[in-house]
Amino acid sequence: MATATGRQDSSIALGTRTRVERLRDALASPAGLLSGALEREWEERRFFLWLPVGAGAGVVLYFQAEREPSLLYCGMLFAVALGGTVASRHHRRALVLMAAFTAVLAGFTLATFRAHVIAHPVLVRTAIMKLTGVVEEADHRRIGTRFILRIRASSGGPPLTRVRLTTRRSDPVEAGDSVSVTARLVPPARAALPGGYDFARDAYFLGFDAVGSVLGRIVARPPPLDLSWNERWTMAIDRARNALAARVRDSLEGDAGAIGAAMVTGKRDLLSEDGRDLIREAGIFHIITIAGVQMTLVAGLLFGGLRGALALVPGFALRYPIKQWAAAGAIVGAVAYDLLTGSRIGTQRALFMTLIVLGAILCNRRAFTMRNLALAAMAVVVFEPETILGASFQLSFAAVAALVAVQESRHPESERGGRSAVTKRLSNLGLSGSVVEAAAALVATGGRLLFATICASSATMPFMATNFHEISPYVVIGNPLTLAIIEFFAVPGALLGTVLVPLGLDGFVWHWVGFGIAIVLWAARLIAAAPGATLHVPAFAPWTPACVALAVASVVIWRSTSLRLTAVPLLLLGLAGAFTGPRYDLVIAPTGDTLAFRDAQGRLATLGHINAFGAAQWLTADGDDRDPKSVGGSDVSRCDPLACVATVLDGRTLSLVLKPEAFEEDCRRADLIVTPLYAPASCAAEMIIDRGILAETGAAAVTLRNGALVVEPARRKGEDRPWSPAPPRPHVRPGREVADGERDP
Repeated sequence: MATATGRQDSSIALGTRTRVERLRDALASPAGLLSGALEREWEERRFFLWLPVGAGAGVVLYFQAEREPSLLYCGMLFAVALGGTVASRHHRRALVLMAAFTAVLAGFTLATFRAHVIAHPVLVRTAIMKLTGVVEEADHRRIGTRFILRIRASSGGPPLTRVRLTTRRSDPVEAGDSVSVTARLVPPARAALPGGYDFARDAYFLGFDAVGSVLGRIVARPPPLDLSWNERWTMAIDRARNALAARVRDSLEGDAGAIGAAMVTGKRDLLSEDGRDLIREAGIFHIITIAGVQMTLVAGLLFGGLRGALALVPGFALRYPIKQWAAAGAIVGAVAYDLLTGSRIGTQRALFMTLIVLGAILCNRRAFTMRNLALAAMAVVVFEPETILGASFQLSFAAVAALVAVQESRHPESERGGRSAVTKRLSNLGLSGSVVEAAAALVATGGRLLFATICASSATMPFMATNFHEISPYVVIGNPLTLAIIEFFAVPGALLGTVLVPLGLDGFVWHWVGFGIAIVLWAARLIAAAPGATLHVPAFAPWTPACVALAVASVVIWRSTSLRLTAVPLLLLGLAGAFTGPRYDLVIAPTGDTLAFRDAQGRLATLGHINAFGAAQWLTADGDDRDPKSVGGSDVSRCDPLACVATVLDGRTLSLVLKPEAFEEDCRRADLIVTPLYAPASCAAEMIIDRGILAETGAAAVTLRNGALVVEPARRKGEDRPWSPAPPRPHVRPGREVADGERDP
């Protein structure tokens, strides 16, 4: 026994000396440490996980192009790069470089191909048109309806194919209806400030030629007879979703009914503004979004239920692969759930991940791995590359990647050791053995869940701040509660209630769901009322999102600590961008009839026709939580029907000219002229931003630097993209030759 103990002590000492020597060698030779870490990553095939990151970078580069790339040229470059990758497969360094280059080109080419496939006309100016078509989808609101119209015939404007319309009337509109309407159509709104959210880009990839509102009544037409089976099927699903949403809303009261309808059907327009603000401030806005959590739970319930049911039959359990059969049934159920909830971008992305996980089970492979997440990300890049820029993609994949990384880093020995320590402490309290074991298991599980929640929340927080300019510190409390409510109330209730609706026996189910929603709303009110529940942050520097994304990717992809440390400089650079973001002194809407200027207190105040959407963009980018309706005017501005005048910047006079009659006087006394009209050539103001200039720049921001006025456009010079076409021709002001930047919109 003494000999065995001595050998053990010697081995421990040798191991200790070996670790010390390795540490000393690593400090003496950082290159050797890095080389060893890269070798281990190569052996574990972690480099593959960077391919979706490279493809995503290619998609981002596509959206940075000033003009639409040539699809043929992109395809040729990709083919050459792919050939180079295959040729370099026996040379590791060359293979890594060529594979990274090929992944970037793949993302760029796929985004170009996507834009080419969905190409459609885009309205360039406001028009009042008579439209006849078929309603594809209808979302009922508390007041009115928003619907998508597939146009069959039109007059009064350019030919269009698909528009999104809003009506405040109570006219019943459902998918599949053939209608005629008179509508005021406008181009989808462009970014309200440089680097801001560009709805025009999203509307283009959603297939909208224009958006607008219905004027007058909606006239019903005879139903069309030439609809395809796919169109009839999708329209029937939308009608069923609306009927189910109405059933849930009528069974519950107020916002609880609206949240229940959103959780069950994905129809979110019934929720009031107060309800939206409440769950957003509590950090649980995703509760009304059909996305990864719901899809995972539905697939998990179906998988577990089918497997359990098959296991009850001894002949099946002993002779057949019931696990694979259950996975196949869950795949069918997940696809059906995606279709029944509208098959929107969020659910489609969640479906990709779910199908890959269930497919791994069918192939007897591990389901929850970073490789499967990478395959899901590649599926998104292939089918919907434009979603890379969306907050939904960034938040969901960051959260799932963090959870998978936590799962991969679990050490059973350490967990058993921690559980033993908890068991020992509980035993000192004099509890029985079974109680101690159960309590220890509960504490260990709760600790793991809390740690996973903290990691997922930390991974998503930078993207929340980047996209929404908000941080919810108490999301660690809200997320577990939301998950529990969805798991025990919403998803089982949705499945059971949907089955019982045709029988008329679903009433008690919705009250069960409503009980869970009441708990969530009660907790949300407490969280939202807590100090610092929502922290508003200003816009970040342009490089911050890329640095943060790479930092998160480095932490979750690499397994070696030395390589994970590469996230530190990226994160520090991103944080530097968080404190050096743009701070504009004057922001002008792309329409030119609204602007915001910084008053004496350093806060933004608006002039002109208040646009709630644009004003909200300006305020959130400035880290300001005020209501957009409360920032109109200031003590240094005055307005009349012709113009608005204010003192801005370092004492300069600004005039927002709304009528041509104001030019003669304001051009003499104002330093800055902003107008939705064309300014006359005789206007002698220091700076003029008129209709012609705004046609080139889109929204414009002005900053005072060393006494000079610097203009930053939201639309780059020479930009000509499908969702942001270049102005068609120059415009000549009266008595003046055409100047650079002056065009007729």
